[in-house]
Amino acid sequence: MDESGWTKLRRAAVEARANAYAPYSGFAVGAAVLSESGKVFAGCNVENASYGATICAERAALAAAVAAGEHELRALVIASGAKSPTPPCGICRQCLAELGPTLAIRSYAGDARADYELSSLFPEAFGRGHLD
Repeated sequence: MDESGWTKLRRAAVEARANAYAPYSGFAVGAAVLSESGKVFAGCNVENASYGATICAERAALAAAVAAGEHELRALVIASGAKSPTPPCGICRQCLAELGPTLAIRSYAGDARADYELSSLFPEAFGRGHLD
């Protein structure tokens, strides 16, 4: 993907981060995914007093894409307020692997950036082929 595509995704992730609901951790995160059809879907983390009910920004963006009928993802941007860029958590990696096993990921913390490939972060992901 070219830099203008990454910039568009970053903008969407930063805008979503502004709406994060993170009263317990104070760790606001925004994410944006690019679908195979070229559409962008954003999400933010939504915490809950019952911590297990919290949803990460990456899964919120993924859910928005699926709700719009998209089932193949090409790229993901994460925007956090951390000291350094953060990769997706384990639960998000599992969910992302379903729709984007070769997903390109870029994470930002301020001006710092890290690039990942989901297949490197999450090799041997559990998938539908294991359900036989």
